[in-house]
Amino acid sequence: MTEPHTPAHAAALDAADPLPTLRGEFLIPRHGDHEQAYFVGNSLGLQPRGARAHVDEVMDKWAMEAVEGHFTGQAQWMPYHELVREPLARLVGALPSEVVAMNSLTANLHFMLVSFYRPTRERPAILMEAGAFPSDRYALASQVGFHGFDPDVDLIELQPDGPGGLFSMESIERAIAEHGPRLALVLWPGVQYRTGQAFDLARIAALAHAQGALCGFDLAHGAGNLELNLHDSGADFAVWCHYKYLNAGPGAVAGCFVHERHARSDRPRFAGWWGHESTTRFRMGPEFVPTPGAEGWQLSNPPILGLAPLRASLDLFDRVGMRALREKSLRLTGYLESLIRARLGETLDILTPIDPAQRGCQLSLRVIGGRGLNGRAAGRDLFDDLARRGVLGDWREPDVIRISPAPLYNTHGDIVRFVAAVEAWRDG
Repeated sequence: MTEPHTPAHAAALDAADPLPTLRGEFLIPRHGDHEQAYFVGNSLGLQPRGARAHVDEVMDKWAMEAVEGHFTGQAQWMPYHELVREPLARLVGALPSEVVAMNSLTANLHFMLVSFYRPTRERPAILMEAGAFPSDRYALASQVGFHGFDPDVDLIELQPDGPGGLFSMESIERAIAEHGPRLALVLWPGVQYRTGQAFDLARIAALAHAQGALCGFDLAHGAGNLELNLHDSGADFAVWCHYKYLNAGPGAVAGCFVHERHARSDRPRFAGWWGHESTTRFRMGPEFVPTPGAEGWQLSNPPILGLAPLRASLDLFDRVGMRALREKSLRLTGYLESLIRARLGETLDILTPIDPAQRGCQLSLRVIGGRGLNGRAAGRDLFDDLARRGVLGDWREPDVIRISPAPLYNTHGDIVRFVAAVEAWRDG
């Protein structure tokens, strides 16, 4: 019997996996004569081989038809965003009318806050996690200030109460109860970007609503990673990007969810022509009549070249389904965890929760020591050494290495390469 950490054992696991890898559907960066072991799908997903054909289709249509391309063929540009609507709904567990691909993530967050953060003197506060991705904090603080309130008082940042920056559900529940009478909104991540901790969205939404607050989620690290059920979660809104696990390319058009109970909302919003109901849009009337559902929050016509690669990626997600991908993700990340504990227990500390229900693909790692180094110096030295060996993770200050086996293209063999590379660094 082969040892669990050997390439032969990993190859046997890959061969026997219930969901064969779709690695061949992606372009894998090279390192010398070999492919990289690429664990950075949580930052930028790899290019699907089918993406170029969708982009070329748009380019050819533009060259041959120019403006008529808006109205001809199966992939005509006027309703082009509708080509991704149903696959996106399946991906995040929503109704098709509840999702739209538009703008970028932080822009979408701001547009949602216009509608769903409506502070009053009695309820001016937003609750978020301390240590959030900076763009979220910038957006929330600026919105609080825009409405004439004080971010130092009315932007409440809950500090983690667990090791390594983790949050217990009990601490979230206590904070919502404590600040409930002042809360206008709870904005929480689906997966915390630095630690990789995943959260119970339905429970958080229910707690917020019980206190009379609205609830939204930043799913930048959740969409395409976790099996989401946004409609059933009760969330008022959610936003996410498509360039991480969704493999739609750098700066890809982002995604947005608005629950159907707000489909015909009279909440304030920043309006644009493309959000006007499609049946009367070209009458060019002066009064804005929003399209019911998430599409009513659109401003401008969608970026066709930005949507094209997303179609290729969503085709792959639809081919296998999020449930099967999540099950494979559990196998891959569980294998990574087991090898780290067995082979690297004195070298690496895992910050991400042990419970698979509280994490996605990503394990966030802190280097305990090695090569006579410790702390940040050891972490940075290992990170740079891994890159020299063709094993690519990513670095988050002050001292975290994130390794994310994406089930669409990572393999058990990649994980063995990572462990062997860390051992080589430790013993070198």
